[in-house]
Amino acid sequence: MAGVPTTGASEITKDFVPDHDSELMRRYRKSGLSTFGKTNLCEFGTLGTTEPKLFGATRNPWDTSRSSGGSSGGAGAAVAAGIVPAAHGGDGAGSIRIPASCCGLFGLKPSRGRITLGPDLGDSTGGIVNEHVLSITVRDSAALLDATRGAMAGDPYAAPAPERGYAETMQSKPRRLRIAVTTTSLLGTHVDPECAKATLDTAALCEALGHEVIESSPQLDAETYRTYYKRFWAMTATRAITALARSKNVAPESLALVDLNWFHGVGRTIASFLGDFNVWLTPTLGSPPPLLGHFDADIHGGEEVMERFLQFLSFTTFANMAGLPSMSVPLYWTSTGLPVGTQFTGRYNDEGTLFQLAAQLEEARPWAGRRPPVHAAA
Repeated sequence: MAGVPTTGASEITKDFVPDHDSELMRRYRKSGLSTFGKTNLCEFGTLGTTEPKLFGATRNPWDTSRSSGGSSGGAGAAVAAGIVPAAHGGDGAGSIRIPASCCGLFGLKPSRGRITLGPDLGDSTGGIVNEHVLSITVRDSAALLDATRGAMAGDPYAAPAPERGYAETMQSKPRRLRIAVTTTSLLGTHVDPECAKATLDTAALCEALGHEVIESSPQLDAETYRTYYKRFWAMTATRAITALARSKNVAPESLALVDLNWFHGVGRTIASFLGDFNVWLTPTLGSPPPLLGHFDADIHGGEEVMERFLQFLSFTTFANMAGLPSMSVPLYWTSTGLPVGTQFTGRYNDEGTLFQLAAQLEEARPWAGRRPPVHAAA
């Protein structure tokens, strides 16, 4: 956003002020939106919680002792607290869907290439990063995707344009869908019983709405995925920091490319699995919103924190690697009042089906009236 500090929540870039709008920001302005302000995120957007040293933690409006998720945790907290109806987020490993689950919101990550990253980027980390919003309603998410979708000149690739707008598409009931449901982690990590319970509850709701629900999951090499993902994400962060520091060291970039090629194969496995199903239903996260400090490497050590993140993000990263649209839907709250999202991942270029299903679920079990203890209207 031209003229507005864009710090990445880091000391390294705390004084950075861009001199031009991104194409996405230009489209927000063109659609008539008023920008309220910038929100907090984790440093460089690389973690699933928003607790940067530069600005401090963003607390969850449902329980201020807990994380609002990340990397777009400030966006999630702002929407959940009723400050704004929608807020921008980026998603490279779940960073729209994670705060959506933690904060009781609707959050959709679009298909790869749906929204341009221009003019500064044609691609980000091999296509795993997508941008869109967290919102209270399905309608607002669909309307904002209509207002911002599409490539700009010079983009290396783009998702095909939908036959009609998403705000129009969501008004039609979805056809009878064949939905795969998975409640256990493909990475062999622990899944909190509340998250499994939320998913089975959502599966039952889908069946009651007339959809076919079948327990199934794609087959992945869990150990290789865990090993490569830890290295890939570390190299991704290192590459960004190295570029900012104007270093000549290119070794991290080379290693990251090796891992990314393997993940492209994983993406094809997931896409092939969805050839037999319209939608894949899973928990969004491996646990409800964790306590602040749960991911503090100064306390727990870097290796332990990475293991904790793999458990927490055990369902969100697959859609990024495959470039598929994926959404977190707020249909379940624990007995202690914490939101737990359920995730639906669709076929490439089929956001329309996800919006139709989300609108049907929203009608069957409305969530917009739920307000956390910390709210602007309180």
